[in-house]
Amino acid sequence: MLNVKDKTAAVVAALEDIKAMDIEVIDTRKFNSLFEAMVIASAQSTRQTKALADQVEKKLKELGEEVIGVEGGDSGEWVLVDLGDVVVHIMQPAVRAYYNLEELWGVQPKLRAQTGK
Repeated sequence: MLNVKDKTAAVVAALEDIKAMDIEVIDTRKFNSLFEAMVIASAQSTRQTKALADQVEKKLKELGEEVIGVEGGDSGEWVLVDLGDVVVHIMQPAVRAYYNLEELWGVQPKLRAQTGK
């Protein structure tokens, strides 16, 4: 079983494999007790959004992690992957801008994932 830091790193790596954009990691421990980290990433199309969610699910299962649930795959505009202590939001840019989860949580992202830029 991975710790939160390693699980988050595995999520970011899986997202980078399929060219996710604007990957942000937010430490949510001081804001709630439901999960410890949130990963937010953007995708350019419904196809990419679904592919990113599938990649995260596949890679984390390969590492022995449980995927509690995946929501939003039908529309592909916003897919949530629940990994227990890490929650992953994969969104198309317009949806991400509209909901602005970073501001909703009242935090600035604590870690900027490496995206090769």
